[in-house]
Amino acid sequence: MVLTRRSLLLGTAAAGVTTTWSSAALAAPPRGPLRRDPFTLGVASGDPDPDGFVLWTRLAPTPLAEDGLGGMPDRDVPVEWEVADDERFRRVVCRGAAVARPRSAHAVHVVLGNLRPGREYFYRFRAEGFLSPVGRTRTAPPTWANVDSLAMSFASCAQYEHGWFTAYRRLAEDEPELILHLGDYQYEYRAGDYVIDGGNPRDHQGPETVTLAGYRQRHAQYKSDPDLQAAHAVAPWAVVFDDHEVENNWADEVPEQPDAAFLARRAAAFRAYYENMPLRRTSIPNAIDMQLYRRLRWGRLLTVHLLDTRQYRSDQACGDGYRECAEAADPARSITGAEQERWLLDGFRRSTARWDLLGQQVFFGQRDNNSGPAVVTSMDAWDGYTASRDRITRGWLDAGVRNPVVLTGDVHAHWAGELKLDYADPTSRTVGTELVCSSITSGGNGVDRVPGTHAWAAWNPHLRFWNTQRGYVRTRITPGTLTADFRVLPFVTTPGAAAHTRATFVIEDRVAALHQTADNPTPAVAAARSAPAAADTVRLETERP
Repeated sequence: MVLTRRSLLLGTAAAGVTTTWSSAALAAPPRGPLRRDPFTLGVASGDPDPDGFVLWTRLAPTPLAEDGLGGMPDRDVPVEWEVADDERFRRVVCRGAAVARPRSAHAVHVVLGNLRPGREYFYRFRAEGFLSPVGRTRTAPPTWANVDSLAMSFASCAQYEHGWFTAYRRLAEDEPELILHLGDYQYEYRAGDYVIDGGNPRDHQGPETVTLAGYRQRHAQYKSDPDLQAAHAVAPWAVVFDDHEVENNWADEVPEQPDAAFLARRAAAFRAYYENMPLRRTSIPNAIDMQLYRRLRWGRLLTVHLLDTRQYRSDQACGDGYRECAEAADPARSITGAEQERWLLDGFRRSTARWDLLGQQVFFGQRDNNSGPAVVTSMDAWDGYTASRDRITRGWLDAGVRNPVVLTGDVHAHWAGELKLDYADPTSRTVGTELVCSSITSGGNGVDRVPGTHAWAAWNPHLRFWNTQRGYVRTRITPGTLTADFRVLPFVTTPGAAAHTRATFVIEDRVAALHQTADNPTPAVAAARSAPAAADTVRLETERP
Protein backbone atom coordinates (compact mmCIF):
# COMPACT_ATOMS: atom_id res chain seq x y z
CA MET A 1 0.00 0.00 0.00
CA VAL A 2 1.36 3.42 -0.95
CA LEU A 3 0.95 5.85 1.93
CA THR A 4 -0.10 8.97 0.08
CA ARG A 5 -0.81 12.22 1.88
CA ARG A 6 -4.49 11.58 1.27
CA SER A 7 -4.37 8.19 2.96
CA LEU A 8 -2.52 9.78 5.86
CA LEU A 9 -5.26 12.40 6.26
CA LEU A 10 -8.06 9.86 5.93
CA GLY A 11 -6.51 7.70 8.59
CA THR A 12 -6.33 4.62 6.37
CA ALA A 13 -2.69 3.85 7.14
CA ALA A 14 -3.61 0.89 9.32
CA ALA A 15 -1.51 -1.33 11.55
CA GLY A 16 0.92 -4.00 10.33
CA VAL A 17 -1.66 -5.68 8.10
CA THR A 18 -1.15 -3.15 5.30
CA THR A 19 2.33 -1.74 5.81
CA THR A 20 5.77 -3.29 6.39
CA TRP A 21 9.12 -1.99 7.54
CA SER A 22 11.79 -1.21 4.99
CA SER A 23 14.04 -4.13 4.17
CA ALA A 24 16.84 -2.64 6.24
CA ALA A 25 14.77 -2.62 9.44
CA LEU A 26 15.48 -4.89 12.37
CA ALA A 27 13.83 -8.29 12.29
CA ALA A 28 10.32 -8.22 13.74
CA PRO A 29 10.07 -9.63 17.26
CA PRO A 30 7.49 -12.34 17.87
CA ARG A 31 4.05 -11.07 18.81
CA GLY A 32 3.88 -10.72 22.58
CA PRO A 33 0.95 -10.65 24.99
CA LEU A 34 -0.57 -7.67 23.17
CA ARG A 35 -3.45 -9.20 21.23
CA ARG A 36 -5.00 -5.95 20.01
CA ASP A 37 -3.64 -2.92 18.19
CA PRO A 38 -2.03 -0.66 20.83
CA PHE A 39 -1.85 2.39 18.52
CA THR A 40 -5.50 3.43 18.98
CA LEU A 41 -4.48 6.96 20.02
CA GLY A 42 -2.53 7.71 16.86
CA VAL A 43 0.79 9.50 16.60
CA ALA A 44 1.95 13.09 16.95
CA SER A 45 4.99 15.32 16.67
CA GLY A 46 5.80 18.69 18.14
CA ASP A 47 8.10 21.55 19.09
CA PRO A 48 10.24 21.55 15.91
CA ASP A 49 13.64 23.21 15.90
CA PRO A 50 16.24 23.34 13.11
CA ASP A 51 17.70 19.90 13.83
CA GLY A 52 14.81 17.93 15.24
CA PHE A 53 11.42 17.55 16.88
CA VAL A 54 9.54 15.38 19.36
CA LEU A 55 7.75 12.21 18.28
CA TRP A 56 4.89 10.90 20.42
CA THR A 57 2.62 7.93 20.78
CA ARG A 58 0.92 6.10 23.63
CA LEU A 59 0.03 2.42 23.72
CA ALA A 60 -3.62 1.77 24.60
CA PRO A 61 -5.40 -1.27 23.11
CA THR A 62 -8.41 -0.46 25.33
CA PRO A 63 -8.26 3.35 25.44
CA LEU A 64 -11.28 3.97 27.71
CA ALA A 65 -10.21 1.63 30.50
CA GLU A 66 -11.33 3.13 33.83
CA ASP A 67 -7.88 2.87 35.40
CA GLY A 68 -6.51 5.18 32.71
CA LEU A 69 -3.90 2.65 31.63
CA GLY A 70 -5.46 1.80 28.28
CA GLY A 71 -5.68 -1.95 28.76
CA MET A 72 -1.90 -2.35 28.78
CA PRO A 73 -0.11 -5.05 30.81
CA ASP A 74 1.88 -3.97 33.85
CA ARG A 75 5.27 -4.24 32.16
CA ASP A 76 7.68 -2.27 30.03
CA VAL A 77 7.12 -2.55 26.28
CA PRO A 78 9.86 -1.83 23.71
CA VAL A 79 8.70 0.53 20.96
CA GLU A 80 10.69 0.95 17.77
CA TRP A 81 10.53 4.19 15.80
CA GLU A 82 11.60 5.09 12.31
CA VAL A 83 12.01 8.42 10.44
CA ALA A 84 12.24 8.68 6.67
CA ASP A 85 12.44 11.22 3.87
CA ASP A 86 9.55 9.62 2.03
CA GLU A 87 6.09 8.25 2.74
CA ARG A 88 7.06 4.70 1.66
CA PHE A 89 10.04 4.64 4.07
CA ARG A 90 12.44 3.71 1.29
CA ARG A 91 14.87 6.41 2.45
CA VAL A 92 15.11 5.89 6.20
CA VAL A 93 17.26 8.54 7.87
CA CYS A 94 17.20 7.25 11.44
CA ARG A 95 15.61 4.60 13.62
CA GLY A 96 15.81 3.51 17.20
CA ALA A 97 13.91 2.13 20.15
CA ALA A 98 12.25 3.58 23.24
CA VAL A 99 10.54 1.97 26.20
CA ALA A 100 6.87 2.52 27.03
CA ARG A 101 6.53 2.16 30.81
CA PRO A 102 3.46 1.61 32.99
CA ARG A 103 4.32 4.56 35.24
CA SER A 104 3.89 6.89 32.21
CA ALA A 105 0.72 5.18 30.98
CA HIS A 106 2.89 3.65 28.22
CA ALA A 107 3.47 7.04 26.58
CA VAL A 108 6.54 7.48 24.39
CA HIS A 109 8.41 10.73 23.77
CA VAL A 110 11.30 10.52 21.30
CA VAL A 111 13.36 13.72 21.12
CA LEU A 112 15.33 13.78 17.88
CA GLY A 113 18.31 15.90 16.84
CA ASN A 114 20.97 15.99 14.10
CA LEU A 115 18.39 16.13 11.32
CA ARG A 116 18.50 18.52 8.38
CA PRO A 117 16.84 21.91 8.90
CA GLY A 118 13.77 23.01 7.00
CA ARG A 119 12.88 19.51 5.81
CA GLU A 120 9.76 17.36 5.72
CA TYR A 121 9.96 13.91 7.35
CA PHE A 122 7.68 10.92 7.92
CA TYR A 123 7.66 8.71 11.00
CA ARG A 124 6.03 5.63 12.50
CA PHE A 125 6.27 3.28 15.47
CA ARG A 126 6.14 -0.47 15.99
CA ALA A 127 5.42 -2.47 19.15
CA GLU A 128 5.30 -6.26 19.39
CA GLY A 129 4.40 -6.72 15.75
CA PHE A 130 1.85 -3.90 15.50
CA LEU A 131 2.59 -0.92 13.30
CA SER A 132 1.33 2.61 13.97
CA PRO A 133 -0.21 5.03 11.50
CA VAL A 134 2.28 7.24 9.67
CA GLY A 135 2.80 10.85 10.68
CA ARG A 136 4.28 13.75 8.76
CA THR A 137 6.42 16.37 10.45
CA ARG A 138 9.24 18.81 9.71
CA THR A 139 12.20 20.59 11.16
CA ALA A 140 12.32 24.37 11.44
CA PRO A 141 14.57 26.34 9.09
CA PRO A 142 17.99 27.48 10.35
CA THR A 143 17.67 30.48 12.65
CA TRP A 144 19.70 32.59 10.20
CA ALA A 145 17.67 31.62 7.13
CA ASN A 146 15.53 34.01 5.09
CA VAL A 147 12.26 32.10 4.79
CA ASP A 148 9.79 32.81 2.00
CA SER A 149 6.64 31.66 3.79
CA LEU A 150 5.06 29.56 6.51
CA ALA A 151 1.61 27.97 6.43
CA MET A 152 0.46 27.83 10.05
CA SER A 153 -2.95 27.15 11.59
CA PHE A 154 -4.12 27.58 15.16
CA ALA A 155 -7.06 26.20 17.13
CA SER A 156 -8.51 25.87 20.61
CA CYS A 157 -11.49 24.71 22.68
CA ALA A 158 -12.57 21.22 21.65
CA GLN A 159 -15.35 20.03 23.96
CA TYR A 160 -15.86 16.40 22.90
CA GLU A 161 -19.50 16.34 24.01
CA HIS A 162 -20.52 19.44 22.04
CA GLY A 163 -19.88 18.11 18.57
CA TRP A 164 -17.75 16.23 16.11
CA PHE A 165 -14.15 17.23 15.54
CA THR A 166 -14.69 17.86 11.83
CA ALA A 167 -12.80 21.16 12.07
CA TYR A 168 -9.65 19.22 12.96
CA ARG A 169 -10.16 17.14 9.82
CA ARG A 170 -10.58 20.25 7.66
CA LEU A 171 -7.50 21.80 9.26
CA ALA A 172 -5.53 18.67 8.39
CA GLU A 173 -6.75 18.77 4.79
CA ASP A 174 -5.17 22.23 4.45
CA GLU A 175 -1.78 20.55 5.08
CA PRO A 176 -0.23 23.27 7.27
CA GLU A 177 3.46 23.20 8.12
CA LEU A 178 2.89 24.05 11.79
CA ILE A 179 -0.12 23.90 14.12
CA LEU A 180 -0.55 25.81 17.38
CA HIS A 181 -3.07 24.63 19.95
CA LEU A 182 -3.85 27.44 22.38
CA GLY A 183 -5.68 25.59 25.10
CA ASP A 184 -8.80 23.70 26.22
CA TYR A 185 -7.60 20.64 24.33
CA GLN A 186 -9.87 18.57 26.58
CA TYR A 187 -12.62 19.32 29.12
CA GLU A 188 -12.99 18.02 32.64
CA TYR A 189 -16.78 17.62 33.01
CA ARG A 190 -18.69 14.40 33.49
CA ALA A 191 -21.48 13.63 31.04
CA GLY A 192 -24.53 15.84 31.56
CA ASP A 193 -22.75 18.67 33.39
CA TYR A 194 -22.10 20.96 30.38
CA VAL A 195 -24.94 20.63 27.91
CA ILE A 196 -25.62 22.74 24.81
CA ASP A 197 -29.09 23.71 23.56
CA GLY A 198 -30.69 20.69 21.99
CA GLY A 199 -28.53 18.25 23.94
CA ASN A 200 -24.99 16.97 23.51
CA PRO A 201 -24.43 14.74 20.47
CA ARG A 202 -21.96 12.54 22.39
CA ASP A 203 -20.85 12.02 25.99
CA HIS A 204 -17.72 11.99 28.07
CA GLN A 205 -16.68 8.67 29.56
CA GLY A 206 -16.14 8.55 33.29
CA PRO A 207 -16.64 11.04 36.15
CA GLU A 208 -15.35 14.60 36.27
CA THR A 209 -11.58 14.43 35.96
CA VAL A 210 -9.90 14.90 39.32
CA THR A 211 -7.53 11.90 39.50
CA LEU A 212 -4.60 10.81 37.37
CA ALA A 213 -6.62 7.82 36.11
CA GLY A 214 -9.49 10.12 35.16
CA TYR A 215 -7.31 12.58 33.25
CA ARG A 216 -5.54 9.75 31.44
CA GLN A 217 -8.87 8.21 30.43
CA ARG A 218 -10.22 11.56 29.23
CA HIS A 219 -7.14 12.30 27.13
CA ALA A 220 -7.46 8.83 25.62
CA GLN A 221 -11.09 9.44 24.73
CA TYR A 222 -10.16 12.62 22.89
CA LYS A 223 -7.10 11.09 21.21
CA SER A 224 -9.29 8.20 19.99
CA ASP A 225 -11.16 10.60 17.71
CA PRO A 226 -10.03 9.99 14.09
CA ASP A 227 -10.37 13.67 13.08
CA LEU A 228 -8.07 14.78 15.90
CA GLN A 229 -5.66 11.99 14.98
CA ALA A 230 -5.57 13.29 11.39
CA ALA A 231 -4.65 16.78 12.58
CA HIS A 232 -1.88 15.44 14.80
CA ALA A 233 -0.48 13.28 12.01
CA VAL A 234 -0.27 16.00 9.36
CA ALA A 235 2.20 18.46 10.95
CA PRO A 236 4.13 19.26 14.13
CA TRP A 237 2.14 20.88 16.94
CA ALA A 238 3.12 23.40 19.60
CA VAL A 239 0.72 23.23 22.55
CA VAL A 240 -0.12 25.27 25.62
CA PHE A 241 -2.91 24.62 28.10
CA ASP A 242 -5.65 26.92 29.38
CA ASP A 243 -8.10 26.13 32.17
CA HIS A 244 -10.13 23.06 31.18
CA GLU A 245 -7.09 20.81 31.02
CA VAL A 246 -7.35 21.11 34.82
CA GLU A 247 -10.67 22.77 35.74
CA ASN A 248 -12.69 25.82 34.72
CA ASN A 249 -11.10 29.23 35.46
CA TRP A 250 -8.41 28.05 37.86
CA ALA A 251 -5.69 30.58 38.73
CA ASP A 252 -2.29 29.43 39.97
CA GLU A 253 -3.03 27.56 43.21
CA VAL A 254 -6.62 28.84 43.45
CA PRO A 255 -9.44 26.58 42.17
CA GLU A 256 -12.73 27.85 40.81
CA GLN A 257 -14.50 26.63 43.96
CA PRO A 258 -12.89 25.93 47.36
CA ASP A 259 -11.18 22.54 47.18
CA ALA A 260 -8.58 21.29 49.65
CA ALA A 261 -7.44 18.67 47.13
CA PHE A 262 -6.91 21.11 44.25
CA LEU A 263 -3.10 20.95 44.20
CA ALA A 264 -3.20 17.15 43.94
CA ARG A 265 -5.70 17.53 41.11
CA ARG A 266 -3.45 20.05 39.36
CA ALA A 267 -0.45 17.73 39.67
CA ALA A 268 -2.45 14.84 38.20
CA ALA A 269 -3.71 17.00 35.32
CA PHE A 270 -0.18 18.24 34.50
CA ARG A 271 1.22 14.72 34.53
CA ALA A 272 -1.48 13.42 32.19
CA TYR A 273 -1.10 16.47 29.94
CA TYR A 274 2.61 15.82 29.47
CA GLU A 275 2.03 12.11 28.90
CA ASN A 276 -0.39 12.88 26.08
CA MET A 277 1.36 15.75 24.29
CA PRO A 278 4.45 15.94 22.03
CA LEU A 279 6.43 18.07 24.46
CA ARG A 280 10.15 18.19 25.17
CA ARG A 281 11.65 16.93 28.40
CA THR A 282 11.93 20.49 29.68
CA SER A 283 8.15 20.31 30.18
CA ILE A 284 8.13 17.19 32.37
CA PRO A 285 6.07 18.24 35.41
CA ASN A 286 7.55 18.49 38.86
CA ALA A 287 4.49 17.90 41.07
CA ILE A 288 2.34 21.06 40.68
CA ASP A 289 4.86 22.86 38.44
CA MET A 290 5.30 22.52 34.70
CA GLN A 291 7.54 24.58 32.41
CA LEU A 292 5.35 25.39 29.44
CA TYR A 293 6.25 28.89 28.21
CA ARG A 294 8.91 28.69 25.51
CA ARG A 295 9.86 29.96 22.04
CA LEU A 296 9.77 28.51 18.55
CA ARG A 297 11.78 30.21 15.79
CA TRP A 298 11.16 29.84 12.07
CA GLY A 299 14.32 31.26 10.53
CA ARG A 300 14.33 35.04 10.40
CA LEU A 301 10.66 35.04 9.45
CA LEU A 302 9.04 34.68 12.84
CA THR A 303 9.34 33.87 16.51
CA VAL A 304 6.43 32.35 18.41
CA HIS A 305 6.43 33.22 22.11
CA LEU A 306 4.21 30.57 23.70
CA LEU A 307 2.78 31.84 26.98
CA ASP A 308 1.28 30.25 30.09
CA THR A 309 -1.45 32.54 31.46
CA ARG A 310 -2.80 30.09 34.09
CA GLN A 311 0.00 28.74 36.20
CA TYR A 312 1.40 32.03 37.52
CA ARG A 313 -1.53 34.44 37.40
CA SER A 314 -3.02 36.40 40.28
CA ASP A 315 -6.50 35.21 41.21
CA GLN A 316 -9.27 36.76 39.13
CA ALA A 317 -10.40 40.12 40.50
CA CYS A 318 -13.84 41.08 41.81
CA GLY A 319 -15.10 37.53 42.01
CA ASP A 320 -14.42 36.65 38.35
CA GLY A 321 -17.02 37.04 35.59
CA TYR A 322 -17.81 40.27 33.72
CA ARG A 323 -17.34 43.24 36.04
CA GLU A 324 -16.58 46.92 36.32
CA CYS A 325 -13.59 46.43 38.59
CA ALA A 326 -11.03 48.95 39.83
CA GLU A 327 -8.94 46.13 41.31
CA ALA A 328 -8.21 44.88 37.79
CA ALA A 329 -5.83 47.84 37.28
CA ASP A 330 -3.70 47.10 40.35
CA PRO A 331 -0.04 47.13 39.14
CA ALA A 332 0.77 44.28 41.53
CA ARG A 333 -1.56 41.95 39.64
CA SER A 334 -0.10 39.78 36.87
CA ILE A 335 -1.44 37.26 34.42
CA THR A 336 2.03 35.93 33.52
CA GLY A 337 3.90 36.16 36.81
CA ALA A 338 7.05 38.24 37.19
CA GLU A 339 9.54 35.64 35.88
CA GLN A 340 7.60 34.88 32.69
CA GLU A 341 7.06 38.60 32.11
CA ARG A 342 10.82 39.23 32.31
CA TRP A 343 11.43 36.31 29.94
CA LEU A 344 8.94 37.72 27.43
CA LEU A 345 10.25 41.27 27.57
CA ASP A 346 13.81 39.99 27.15
CA GLY A 347 12.63 38.00 24.12
CA PHE A 348 11.24 41.17 22.59
CA ARG A 349 14.55 42.97 23.08
CA ARG A 350 16.54 40.12 21.54
CA SER A 351 14.21 39.43 18.64
CA THR A 352 15.47 39.82 15.08
CA ALA A 353 12.39 38.21 13.53
CA ARG A 354 10.16 39.86 10.96
CA TRP A 355 7.08 38.74 12.93
CA ASP A 356 6.77 38.20 16.70
CA LEU A 357 3.70 36.12 17.54
CA LEU A 358 2.35 35.66 21.06
CA GLY A 359 0.63 32.28 21.21
CA GLN A 360 -1.53 32.49 24.31
CA GLN A 361 -4.86 31.59 25.84
CA VAL A 362 -7.22 34.45 26.77
CA PHE A 363 -8.47 37.66 25.12
CA PHE A 364 -5.70 40.28 25.07
CA GLY A 365 -7.40 43.46 23.82
CA GLN A 366 -10.19 45.23 25.66
CA ARG A 367 -13.74 43.86 25.21
CA ASP A 368 -16.24 46.19 26.82
CA ASN A 369 -19.57 44.43 27.38
CA ASN A 370 -21.47 47.58 28.31
CA SER A 371 -22.81 50.45 26.20
CA GLY A 372 -22.74 52.98 29.04
CA PRO A 373 -19.84 54.85 30.62
CA ALA A 374 -18.90 51.90 32.84
CA VAL A 375 -16.32 49.55 31.34
CA VAL A 376 -17.51 46.00 31.99
CA THR A 377 -14.99 43.35 30.98
CA SER A 378 -13.98 39.74 31.63
CA MET A 379 -11.91 39.29 34.76
CA ASP A 380 -10.59 35.98 33.40
CA ALA A 381 -8.91 37.68 30.40
CA TRP A 382 -6.19 40.35 30.15
CA ASP A 383 -8.92 42.90 30.92
CA GLY A 384 -8.68 41.61 34.49
CA TYR A 385 -4.94 42.39 34.52
CA THR A 386 -4.70 45.72 32.73
CA ALA A 387 -1.37 46.80 34.24
CA SER A 388 0.12 43.47 33.16
CA ARG A 389 -1.22 44.02 29.64
CA ASP A 390 0.17 47.55 29.58
CA ARG A 391 3.65 46.36 30.59
CA ILE A 392 3.71 43.73 27.85
CA THR A 393 2.41 46.15 25.20
CA ARG A 394 4.89 48.86 26.16
CA GLY A 395 7.58 46.18 26.22
CA TRP A 396 7.21 45.36 22.55
CA LEU A 397 7.03 49.06 21.69
CA ASP A 398 10.17 49.88 23.69
CA ALA A 399 11.99 46.95 22.09
CA GLY A 400 11.04 48.06 18.59
CA VAL A 401 9.34 44.77 17.75
CA ARG A 402 8.66 45.01 14.04
CA ASN A 403 5.32 43.20 13.79
CA PRO A 404 3.67 42.12 17.08
CA VAL A 405 0.65 39.83 16.62
CA VAL A 406 -1.25 38.18 19.46
CA LEU A 407 -2.85 34.78 18.75
CA THR A 408 -5.63 33.80 21.13
CA GLY A 409 -8.12 31.04 21.92
CA ASP A 410 -10.57 30.53 24.82
CA VAL A 411 -13.67 32.53 23.87
CA HIS A 412 -15.43 30.17 21.41
CA ALA A 413 -15.62 32.81 18.69
CA HIS A 414 -13.56 34.26 15.89
CA TRP A 415 -12.40 37.83 16.52
CA ALA A 416 -9.98 40.19 14.79
CA GLY A 417 -8.89 43.29 16.68
CA GLU A 418 -6.42 46.14 16.75
CA LEU A 419 -4.49 46.74 19.97
CA LYS A 420 -4.12 50.08 21.74
CA LEU A 421 -2.37 51.60 24.69
CA ASP A 422 -5.46 53.73 25.33
CA TYR A 423 -8.72 51.95 24.54
CA ALA A 424 -10.69 54.92 25.85
CA ASP A 425 -9.52 56.94 22.84
CA PRO A 426 -10.57 55.24 19.58
CA THR A 427 -8.31 57.58 17.61
CA SER A 428 -5.19 56.60 19.56
CA ARG A 429 -2.34 54.81 17.85
CA THR A 430 -2.75 51.13 16.95
CA VAL A 431 0.26 49.28 18.36
CA GLY A 432 -0.44 45.65 17.40
CA THR A 433 -3.07 43.22 16.23
CA GLU A 434 -4.92 40.25 17.72
CA LEU A 435 -6.34 37.21 15.93
CA VAL A 436 -8.68 34.99 17.95
CA CYS A 437 -9.76 31.53 16.83
CA SER A 438 -13.20 30.12 17.46
CA SER A 439 -13.71 26.76 19.14
CA ILE A 440 -13.44 23.42 17.40
CA THR A 441 -16.76 22.40 19.00
CA SER A 442 -17.29 24.15 22.34
CA GLY A 443 -20.71 25.77 22.52
CA GLY A 444 -22.29 23.73 19.74
CA ASN A 445 -22.99 24.92 16.21
CA GLY A 446 -22.62 28.66 16.73
CA VAL A 447 -24.07 31.48 14.63
CA ASP A 448 -22.90 33.43 11.61
CA ARG A 449 -22.56 37.10 12.56
CA VAL A 450 -21.64 40.35 10.83
CA PRO A 451 -19.87 42.55 13.40
CA GLY A 452 -20.87 45.82 11.78
CA THR A 453 -24.53 45.10 12.44
CA HIS A 454 -24.14 44.49 16.17
CA ALA A 455 -24.40 47.10 18.86
CA TRP A 456 -21.10 46.32 20.61
CA ALA A 457 -19.16 47.58 17.57
CA ALA A 458 -20.16 51.16 18.45
CA TRP A 459 -18.20 51.11 21.71
CA ASN A 460 -15.46 48.65 20.67
CA PRO A 461 -14.36 50.13 17.33
CA HIS A 462 -10.95 48.47 17.59
CA LEU A 463 -12.67 45.06 17.29
CA ARG A 464 -13.08 44.52 13.58
CA PHE A 465 -14.63 41.07 13.27
CA TRP A 466 -16.76 38.67 15.31
CA ASN A 467 -18.25 35.31 14.36
CA THR A 468 -19.38 32.46 16.60
CA GLN A 469 -19.37 29.61 14.11
CA ARG A 470 -16.93 26.84 14.92
CA GLY A 471 -13.61 26.50 13.15
CA TYR A 472 -9.97 27.53 13.23
CA VAL A 473 -7.66 30.19 11.80
CA ARG A 474 -5.40 29.45 8.84
CA THR A 475 -2.48 31.79 8.24
CA ARG A 476 0.15 32.28 5.57
CA ILE A 477 3.09 34.33 6.73
CA THR A 478 5.61 35.91 4.37
CA PRO A 479 8.18 38.67 4.94
CA GLY A 480 5.68 41.21 3.64
CA THR A 481 2.31 40.05 4.97
CA LEU A 482 0.48 37.87 7.44
CA THR A 483 -2.79 36.64 5.90
CA ALA A 484 -5.39 35.14 8.22
CA ASP A 485 -8.35 33.11 6.95
CA PHE A 486 -11.11 32.64 9.53
CA ARG A 487 -12.31 29.15 8.63
CA VAL A 488 -15.83 28.15 9.75
CA LEU A 489 -18.17 25.16 9.63
CA PRO A 490 -21.97 25.50 9.37
CA PHE A 491 -22.53 22.78 11.98
CA VAL A 492 -20.64 20.44 14.30
CA THR A 493 -23.44 18.55 16.06
CA THR A 494 -23.47 16.12 13.15
CA PRO A 495 -20.33 15.03 11.30
CA GLY A 496 -19.13 15.85 7.82
CA ALA A 497 -19.53 19.62 7.47
CA ALA A 498 -17.50 21.43 4.84
CA ALA A 499 -15.33 24.39 5.86
CA HIS A 500 -15.18 27.75 4.17
CA THR A 501 -13.37 31.03 4.73
CA ARG A 502 -15.77 33.38 6.48
CA ALA A 503 -13.39 36.37 6.36
CA THR A 504 -9.79 37.14 5.48
CA PHE A 505 -7.61 39.81 7.08
CA VAL A 506 -4.14 40.91 6.02
CA ILE A 507 -1.51 42.53 8.24
CA GLU A 508 1.24 44.26 6.29
CA ASP A 509 4.86 44.47 7.37
CA ARG A 510 5.44 47.44 9.70
CA VAL A 511 1.74 48.39 9.59
CA ALA A 512 0.05 47.59 12.90
CA ALA A 513 -3.46 47.41 11.48
CA LEU A 514 -5.95 44.97 9.98
CA HIS A 515 -7.03 45.11 6.36
CA GLN A 516 -10.02 42.94 5.46
CA THR A 517 -9.81 41.41 2.00
CA ALA A 518 -12.69 38.90 2.06
CA ASP A 519 -16.14 38.78 3.68
CA ASN A 520 -18.28 35.70 2.99
CA PRO A 521 -21.40 35.71 5.18
CA THR A 522 -24.26 33.30 4.76
CA PRO A 523 -27.10 34.68 2.59
CA ALA A 524 -29.35 35.14 5.63
CA VAL A 525 -26.73 37.18 7.47
CA ALA A 526 -25.92 39.24 4.40
CA ALA A 527 -29.61 40.13 4.10
CA ALA A 528 -29.72 41.13 7.76
CA ARG A 529 -26.94 43.72 7.57
CA SER A 530 -29.42 46.55 7.68
CA ALA A 531 -31.08 45.31 10.88
CA PRO A 532 -28.69 45.87 13.81
CA ALA A 533 -29.27 43.85 16.94
CA ALA A 534 -30.41 45.73 20.02
CA ALA A 535 -27.73 46.29 22.64
CA ASP A 536 -29.52 44.23 25.26
CA THR A 537 -29.59 41.16 22.97
CA VAL A 538 -25.82 41.03 22.47
CA ARG A 539 -23.86 38.88 24.86
CA LEU A 540 -20.10 38.84 24.40
CA GLU A 541 -19.12 36.13 26.85
CA THR A 542 -18.76 32.78 25.18
CA GLU A 543 -17.05 30.63 27.78
CA ARG A 544 -19.21 28.43 29.98
CA PRO A 545 -21.54 30.68 32.05
